[in-house]
Amino acid sequence: MQLYRDGDAGAFDVLYTRHKGGVYRYLLRQCREAAVAEELFQDVWMNLIRARAGYTVQAKFTTYLYRLAHNRMVDHYRKTSPAVAVSLEEEEGEAALDLPDGRERPADEALDARRQAARLLELIAGLPEAQREAFLLQQEGGMSVEEIAQATGVTRETAKSRLRYAMSKLKSGMGVWR
Repeated sequence: MQLYRDGDAGAFDVLYTRHKGGVYRYLLRQCREAAVAEELFQDVWMNLIRARAGYTVQAKFTTYLYRLAHNRMVDHYRKTSPAVAVSLEEEEGEAALDLPDGRERPADEALDARRQAARLLELIAGLPEAQREAFLLQQEGGMSVEEIAQATGVTRETAKSRLRYAMSKLKSGMGVWR
């Protein structure tokens, strides 16, 4: 990011390529609507471009980037009703389940894996917003508890607690497959 701030346009391409997947999945799983996630995704990168001249290193770049994504998500929630329900059966959710993993599996294993993935997505979607965000920042963003706390503007203990509760709920919900 420092190279990009200092005028190296190619550095932006590296940042974008490295982080686009995780940021998009984070936004999609937070808002659960592909069209909204795409708009927010573009806004996050535009905000990064606008803020480049004033960028100073205060944390890891991923923490900074996911803080931008978090702030954009908060702005979105402020503008929309927080009680918008979205079905997990939308085609974006189905597409995520159909991603190839490079291995061939017997039909019964593939069906079981598909059921597990569907159940996990359902459980993630059912988490309270703050817990879901902490979980997704850890899993999609590869962030530590400290980085999650910085990105979301809460204390380390709050971030740790949200993550612990999310993991507990997910483990409990996936109990059949343990």
